[in-house]
Amino acid sequence: MSGVEDKVVVVTGAGGGLGRSYARFLAANGALVVVNDLGGARDGSGAGTAAADTVVSEIRAAGGRAVANYDSVADEQGAAAIIETALNEFGAVHGVISNAGILRDGAFHKMSGESWDAVQKVHLYGGFNVIRAAWPHFREQQFGRIVVATSTSGLYGNFGQANYGAAKAGLVGLINTLAIEGAKYSITANAIAPLAATRMTEDIAPQELLDKLNPELVAPAVGYLVSQENTDTGSVFVVGGGLVQRVAQFQNSGVTFSAPPSLSEIAAQWSQISDMSEATLGSNPV
Repeated sequence: MSGVEDKVVVVTGAGGGLGRSYARFLAANGALVVVNDLGGARDGSGAGTAAADTVVSEIRAAGGRAVANYDSVADEQGAAAIIETALNEFGAVHGVISNAGILRDGAFHKMSGESWDAVQKVHLYGGFNVIRAAWPHFREQQFGRIVVATSTSGLYGNFGQANYGAAKAGLVGLINTLAIEGAKYSITANAIAPLAATRMTEDIAPQELLDKLNPELVAPAVGYLVSQENTDTGSVFVVGGGLVQRVAQFQNSGVTFSAPPSLSEIAAQWSQISDMSEATLGSNPV
C-alpha cells in the first residue's frame, strides 16, 4: 500500500474551494475522507449541511469513500467530534488537513476585537483543536500526516488582513514544533500557502490572476504531503497556478558584541546586522 490508498484523512472546510479539491483528489487516489464543513458564510456566520453532503455525493458517485461531518473546528468538542467521525466510520485517522477558514478583513485601525478573535478561533485555534484531537492516535499508531493551510498573507503580509495574517503565521509556528515533537513517531507536519480562485479570494485578487489559479492545481501537492512516501516535515510550500515551491526563513552571520553596545554602536553596525546578501537557512539556536 502506498500513497494515500486506504489512509483515513480528515479535511476541514472541505465543502467548497480548496478543501473540496483536496477531498476529491484524495478520494480519487484511494483515501477514505472525512469531509468536514460547518456550511457557513465566508465571514463564519450561519451553518448548514448541504456543502459537505454535496462533496460526499460527488466522491461516492465517482466510486470513492467519504463521510460528511458538520462540526465546528473552533471549539474542542466540535474538533473531537470530527476525529470521532473518522474513527467511527473508518476505524482510524491517519492524516489531518486543517483547511477551514473565514475572513473578517479590515484595515487595522478599524479592526474590532471580535473580528480578531473570530478569525483566530477558526484558523489558529481550529488547527490546534483538530490536530490535538488526532495527535494521540498518531502517536499510538506511530504514523501521522498533518498539513495546515497558511497563507502568503501570513508569510509576507497583506493590507487589511492583520487578523488573518497573524493566524496564518501562527500555524507555521505550530507545525514547526509539531515536526520536532512528532519526529520519533513518524508524524510529519507541513504547511502550504495555496494560491487559488475560491470564494475566499474572489474579491481580493484581480480576475486575470484568478483565471490562472485553479484549486485543482494545489491538491496534488497536498495529497503528497499526507502520503505514505512523504518524509518532509516542518516545511512551508507556496502552491498555485502550477507552481510548487518551498519557502523558508534565512539568517545572516550577524554582528557579535563583547559587551552591551551603545545606541550609536548598534547604529554603526546596523547595515551589517540587516544585510541578507550571504544569508543561510535559519535554525533554532536553542
